[in-house]
Amino acid sequence: MPGIDESLLEAMRLPGARGALVVDWISGLALGAVGEAPGDDPEATAAETAELARLAMESGTLAPAGGAASVPSGEEPPVQDLILTSADAYHLLRFVITAFDSTVFLYLWLDRGEGNLALARIRLAEMADRLVLG
Repeated sequence: MPGIDESLLEAMRLPGARGALVVDWISGLALGAVGEAPGDDPEATAAETAELARLAMESGTLAPAGGAASVPSGEEPPVQDLILTSADAYHLLRFVITAFDSTVFLYLWLDRGEGNLALARIRLAEMADRLVLG
């Protein structure tokens, strides 16, 4: 089972991949980074995407009635992934299920002209399922 570095390198093999991160959405810290980051700052990218992840996971509309805290450890999070599009890129966030607290996601920055969004989403889901943290 691959760890953070192996998963990030695998993400970078996707067509159009510009950069990838593993982020803790509670703290906003990057647990690993590879490639480029929007604004050339992986830590800022981690913090800003963590805000989006936190909003989605704690949303009364998208999360269970009790919010993210009501999701038991090791169970499917209420939100599987987020996809943001811009004029020239896709930004994918895939939540990772862990045995301890499930507060981690994979982030992929994908060039819109060279990337395949459907393929990237499928591969990111597979990577999240195999990712070993620790």
